[in-house]
Amino acid sequence: MNTQTMTLGRAQLSAIEQTDEPSLVEALRDIAPDLASLAIGFVYGEIYPRPGLDLRHRQLVTVAALAAMGGLEPQLRFHLAGALHVGCTPVELVELMNHLVVYAGFPAALNGIAAAREVFAKQGVAVNAGTPAPDQGGSRFEAGLARLREIDGEVGERVLASLEDIAPDLGRFIIEFAFGDIYTRPGLDLVSRELVTVAALAAIGSATPQLKVHMHGLLNVGGSREQMVEAIIHLAAYAGFPRAINAALAAKAVLTERPPERH
Repeated sequence: MNTQTMTLGRAQLSAIEQTDEPSLVEALRDIAPDLASLAIGFVYGEIYPRPGLDLRHRQLVTVAALAAMGGLEPQLRFHLAGALHVGCTPVELVELMNHLVVYAGFPAALNGIAAAREVFAKQGVAVNAGTPAPDQGGSRFEAGLARLREIDGEVGERVLASLEDIAPDLGRFIIEFAFGDIYTRPGLDLVSRELVTVAALAAIGSATPQLKVHMHGLLNVGGSREQMVEAIIHLAAYAGFPRAINAALAAKAVLTERPPERH
C-alpha cells in the first residue's frame, strides 16, 4: 500500500469511527500489524472512497451483510456505530434488522437487534421504536401483492407461480408477510431496502436465484446499476471475493435480461 492510500484509509476509518487513530491499529499491533495495514489501506483507502455508493449506504450494506452472515458481532457493533456516525438513524438500523427477518431469519435479526441495543446504549442514543406499520386488516394480501408487483414485477410473480403446485401457502406467506407486513413498513425507503436485501443475499452466498430477483427489484424501484455493482465490490471486503465474484456474475446476468434503458 502506498503512503497516499494509507493516509486516505486512516482518515476514512477515523471519520467512521470518530477517533483520531483507528482502534484497529492498536488492536492488531502485537499479533498482526500487517493485517491492520491491509484493512486500512485496501478497504478504507481504496474501496470506501469509490464513487457509486454514498457513505450512508455503504454502512447500511455492511451492517446488512454482517448481520445476515451471523457470528460477527464485534464487527457488526463497530459498523452499527459507524452507521450512526455517518448519518444513519436508529430507526433505520432497527428497521434494517426487521427487514432481514425475511432473508436471514429471525435468529439473525434478533442477534442484530441485540447488537444494536448495545451500540445505542454505549453511544447514548435514545431509541425511538418508530411509527408502527399501518394495519392492513383484510387487505394484507392485496397490499403485499401490490408491493411485490411494484418491486419485483413479472420476475416476482414467476416465483409465486413456481410454488403453486408444491407449496402454495409459502407463496401466500411471501405476499402477506414479506411484502404485506415488512415491505410496507416505514423506516427505510425502497431503494435502501433493496440494497440491503441484495447485500444480505450476496453475503449469505447460497441464494443466487433470489439475489437476481432482488437485483431486478433494486433497479425497478430507482436504484442504479452503479449502486448495485458498487455494493457488490464493497462486499468483497466483508463477505470475501468468491461471494462478490458470484454476485457480480449474477448482476451481469440480470443486466443482460433487461433493456438498456432499464439499467
